[in-house]
Amino acid sequence: MIYRKFQDLQLSGLGLGMMRLPVLDGDDSAVDEAAAAEMIDYAYRNGINYFDTAWGYHNGNSELVAGKYLSGYPRESYYLASKFPGYDLSNMDKVEKIFEKQLEKCQTPYFDFYLFHNVYEGNIDAYLSPEYGIFDYLLKQKKNGRIRHLGFSAHGSVDVIKRFLAAYGEYMEFGQLQLNYMDWHFQNAQEKAELLTRSGIPVWVMEPLRGGKLAKASEELSKAMHSMRPEETVPGWAFRFLQSVPGVTMVLSGMSNMEQLKANIATYETDAPLSREEFDALVTCIDTEVKNAGLPCTACHYCTSHCPKGLPIPELIALYNEHKASGGGFIAPMAVGSMPQEKRPASCVGCRSCEQVCPQQIKISEMMSDFTSMIGM
Repeated sequence: MIYRKFQDLQLSGLGLGMMRLPVLDGDDSAVDEAAAAEMIDYAYRNGINYFDTAWGYHNGNSELVAGKYLSGYPRESYYLASKFPGYDLSNMDKVEKIFEKQLEKCQTPYFDFYLFHNVYEGNIDAYLSPEYGIFDYLLKQKKNGRIRHLGFSAHGSVDVIKRFLAAYGEYMEFGQLQLNYMDWHFQNAQEKAELLTRSGIPVWVMEPLRGGKLAKASEELSKAMHSMRPEETVPGWAFRFLQSVPGVTMVLSGMSNMEQLKANIATYETDAPLSREEFDALVTCIDTEVKNAGLPCTACHYCTSHCPKGLPIPELIALYNEHKASGGGFIAPMAVGSMPQEKRPASCVGCRSCEQVCPQQIKISEMMSDFTSMIGM
């Protein structure tokens, strides 16, 4: 196992994300504890020393599983991370109650790493508001030794992350981003990672395989990979990409079975970052695939001045493309849900005025209807 230096610690380069543990009968809240316990033990005994859970994972049961099975090992021999669930605004005034319950569920007197969970457009104001006292409370727990290292995760835009760092950046010891070769440009992951690195904040990675999407590759991309590194697996390319990104300290993978766990641990036996040529070829290839899979909006904004509802059409098209390319997921619904109701795709009246001035001849009204049916907004 490769280890990365973080302050005075040696962290395994690969961490076990406990968001996608094996479940029974397809029920996400029903963790298959026997299988999960076996995976946790294998991970621990094969060098993984970082375990990441959260309040909402597996409908609240991930923290229970973490506590039940990690408590069998010496507490100082592993690092446990959890998060304050501010993605749900109804939790904002419950920070003390939730934190105490998390310690109880995880059967631990302290968290090695604790995060503001999912900083994005819909909760940034609440996270920054002194009304809820979240930052002050968590900082107090850090001073009391119940949080060893404080950080944040973010799915929001670069501007949202900049706002968060402007307020709390000097206290943030690490930042967790959705970072992979598909999102390097698609979700502005490069810009986000570089922002953290410039700010002196080590990068933690979530979704290295984009929820499993990057565990497979198109025929064209597979051929390109094989021509450059015949011995490397498709998932291995995703991890080698991350080994090439400056500032990356921790890579969290939400592995769902022993086969995935063993394969990823095997990959992390070696540090084999991509060459500049390999890196550029990979990103170019996936950028082309993403572009070809989506609507060809260039964000010229001709459409917006002709929309009687004042919809942010280029932004909505970008989110539509993201949702289609991802095969669903929560990013687009989360972003649209943070918009005023009158700016969502469901507000489109289908007048087609925008289409009359679109240089790319995109059928915008049809896209709005399709998007609405997909996300219900």
